[in-house]
Amino acid sequence: MKFIGREREIDLIDKMFKSDDLELAAIYGRRRIGKSELIKHCLLNSSINSIFYECLETTETQNVESLSDLILKKWDLEGLSLKGVKGVLEFVFKRSIEKPLILVLDEYPYLREKVEGLDSIIKALIDEYKEKSKLKLILCGSYIDIMKSLFEIDNPLYGRISLKIELKQMDYYDSFKFYEGFSDEDKVRLYSVFGGIPYYNRLIDKRISVKENIINLIASKNSRLESEISIYLKTELNKLENANAVVDILAKGVSKYKDILSYSSVSSSPTLSDVLNKLQKLELVKKEVSINDPGSNKGNYYILDNLTLFYYRYIFRNSSVLSIMDPGIFYDEFIVQDFEDQYVPKIFETIAKQYLIRLNLKGKCETPFYAIGKYIYNDRHNKINREFDVVTLDKKGYISYEVKYKNHPLNDSDIEKEIKQVESSDLKVYRYGFFSKSGFDLKNKRDDLILYTLADVTNVEF
Repeated sequence: MKFIGREREIDLIDKMFKSDDLELAAIYGRRRIGKSELIKHCLLNSSINSIFYECLETTETQNVESLSDLILKKWDLEGLSLKGVKGVLEFVFKRSIEKPLILVLDEYPYLREKVEGLDSIIKALIDEYKEKSKLKLILCGSYIDIMKSLFEIDNPLYGRISLKIELKQMDYYDSFKFYEGFSDEDKVRLYSVFGGIPYYNRLIDKRISVKENIINLIASKNSRLESEISIYLKTELNKLENANAVVDILAKGVSKYKDILSYSSVSSSPTLSDVLNKLQKLELVKKEVSINDPGSNKGNYYILDNLTLFYYRYIFRNSSVLSIMDPGIFYDEFIVQDFEDQYVPKIFETIAKQYLIRLNLKGKCETPFYAIGKYIYNDRHNKINREFDVVTLDKKGYISYEVKYKNHPLNDSDIEKEIKQVESSDLKVYRYGFFSKSGFDLKNKRDDLILYTLADVTNVEF
């Protein structure tokens, strides 16, 4: 299957491979984000000899034997004996003195847990061979906290890692390349469910409808990704009390800290803070502060992964019903209306924001902005906090964008209504932007409008 996206990361890894020096890289990110596939793709396109070893969640001895066998078979030296992790690694360092060699230790935290002082062993070998070895050593892992600890000042490897790549979820503009053959609306629907995880998107069947893909992959009992999500979350959250309750509340659209505390079963504010911090470290949840108060500790919380959001919004709370109901009927009863009216339009806001960021990165904005996010303000008349979802800030001031995923074009009345809402707040803007799924039907052309249609947003190649 064709490899999609990650152009920047591929370029960074390729440059490292072409270096004449000993190089140490750390590549990390959550499970299923595509770390191993990215590295394998780069190895496939490199002429340098390479060894890819997936560390086992087992004993040090078994890992040493497996890695040793792999290395010795590489050079047809199966009669040779290598002792311990240090002996195996030192053999590789020496072997790469004459010719460059790439060694990948995938799921490095597994091996690190079993081998006492492994970071120190690698540090000592790097220091000993840095002037003579051409080894490219890649440490890869899914345990983000452990991988990030390699960069800390008290870690032996501090200052020796020449390439750090934290692999994040793809945005819509890489993800939609998996959706070839689907309509613009269906591309948005698919991204709304499967998000920016390459593994999930590769499972989409182009021969069937969006509804059938959703049912086959996540909305039927024992479906492939229903099990994937539940197992992943159980593995990551098993030791984190109240995590399921918090994620479930977030999936309902509750985002303010005090409301999460009020509506969930979490007993205290310190406990909730701990849960939210850990969910953020797992990249399941993000905290977003207001663009007009960037230094504030206050912020709203949102589920970051679309499939997790979909699972908790529709499957998790209805799992007992799903176990006794036909999946097609379940979809029609419990998913389709909210999905089309509320869920997809909300994800389209995210896509609109990603579109603006991509434009800005490419230098295609008339005035480059240096901040984008929500604008939260106090509606004194109604004594409530309100927010505008997509606002940019540049040297001229603010631009407010309204994102509408409706089945009719926006007309003059719709535009004026939204502008009056901005004018009634304390947000002062110099232009008004609109994203409309169904386009525009305007008689009065205002000079201060920026207009984008669904086709503008979904078909662009960056």
